[in-house]
Amino acid sequence: MESSLKPNPNGFAVDPFGYSALAWHKWGLLACANGFDIDISKPPTVADLKNPVLWLCHADALTEAAICLVKNSPNFDNTSPDLRTICHSQYHAVALMLVGYSLEVCLKAMVLIKLGLDEFIRQERSYFHHRLEELADFIPDLNEKELAILKCLSHFVVWAGRYPDPGSKRMSDAVDVFEISEQHKINAKDLFYLAAKVSQHVKTVVD
Repeated sequence: MESSLKPNPNGFAVDPFGYSALAWHKWGLLACANGFDIDISKPPTVADLKNPVLWLCHADALTEAAICLVKNSPNFDNTSPDLRTICHSQYHAVALMLVGYSLEVCLKAMVLIKLGLDEFIRQERSYFHHRLEELADFIPDLNEKELAILKCLSHFVVWAGRYPDPGSKRMSDAVDVFEISEQHKINAKDLFYLAAKVSQHVKTVVD
């Protein structure tokens, strides 16, 4: 069992879909190794998949993926030189999408901890959205600029990290990103400071 609890560097290459879907099973093995009775041969229950540990680990995975993208300098060798500047902006839009998703998962994990499983399930439909500034309303010391950053990130989660177009019925959303960014003079340092601040609030919620 000990080897099953360590990352497998070849796991993705051998079975990308299966390996990437193993998070809950690995959690079950870890729980069993620590004396909990979990049968990973059976499908996970609703309670199993709403374990905050799984959610916080997923947030961490998204964060690491975003960091890898930001630190990497893409060359777009397969793209026409004239179009590479377009791809470069879109590449960073994908990175922002992952940052936004990581904060969304982290915020929902904190809500899950605060409410408890049963109450969270009762209220779950009210959290079926990507409006980060609303999901973060329980964090007491977020200022106007930080809430603006969350609102901007929400655009990248909903559309700007996935498509070049918000949809014909939401064309004003494309303008909204520029207006928020210019109004609050948001830079990368502000963005990542806020991301760290939100993530660190987990300690407060757990305590």
